Amino acid sequence: MTGTVTAVSRSEAHGFSKHAEPGIRLLAGLGVEGDVHAGVTVKHRSRVAVDPAQPNLRQVHLMHAELHDELRAAGFDVRAGSLGENVTTRGVDLLGLPVGARLQLGASAVVEVTGLRNPCAQIEAFQPGLLARVAYRAADGTLVRRAGVMGVVLVGGTVRAGDVVTVTLPPPHRPLERV
Repeated sequence: MTGTVTAVSRSEAHGFSKHAEPGIRLLAGLGVEGDVHAGVTVKHRSRVAVDPAQPNLRQVHLMHAELHDELRAAGFDVRAGSLGENVTTRGVDLLGLPVGARLQLGASAVVEVTGLRNPCAQIEAFQPGLLARVAYRAADGTLVRRAGVMGVVLVGGTVRAGDVVTVTLPPPHRPLERV
């Protein structure tokens, strides 16, 4: 399975959206260089409040551009980075990947998928009605999360728009859960 990186983004301060960059540098075991969420231990404020020593399984946030397309068609003003993602892809079913899937981004960077992003109330504050589009209950009552996946950096490197995304699936398939 292959796809393409369509955009890369980062932010040095806590906030909701991230700023588009020509390229970002992934650092093994840390995340995106210069991004507020980079580090060995968790950096998301809600997670830090619970246990600041827990490992950072959310070093990199990846989102599929197809979701942006769908949201724009529904009248929302979204672009790469607006929902807080670092890497926007096209052509990869990110939400269908298992835990442990490895994504090679460009020539050398490798990110291992750790789980689903858990959409929060900040999405609703960003644009009313958006949360219901990225998190909702299926007919069987299960919560469907569509706001991308999180991962850790196994191998560092520079990632730019236009880079190829190559997916390596691990055996066995373990469905993603929120991280």
